Amino acid sequence: MTKADIVEHIYEKVGFSKKESAELVEKVFAIIKDTLAAGEKVKISGFGNFVVREKNARKGRNPQTGEEIRLAARRVLTFKPSLVLKNVLNEGHAAGADPDAEDEDDDADDE
Repeated sequence: MTKADIVEHIYEKVGFSKKESAELVEKVFAIIKDTLAAGEKVKISGFGNFVVREKNARKGRNPQTGEEIRLAARRVLTFKPSLVLKNVLNEGHAAGADPDAEDEDDDADDE
């Protein structure tokens, strides 16, 4: 899904004009970006948490040459989905179930 797809969905479901929908999406993303840039966490209930983590400088290695290099300290963005989102993603998928097993059972019925 792209930003344009989100704008289209808002246009269709909420009834805003496409221009208003695009402005709304841009403003929401700008707020999220600004909040994360300030080092704050963004929590969206029922969806998940975006968290900025600080990574220390460390030693690394160039995989092609084997040369040791110094990796600078940096900030990374992590996302942790909420339990609600995890459940939505896993509906119909029993833990440890083989998704191909259902296909085999369906094939057996056809014979």
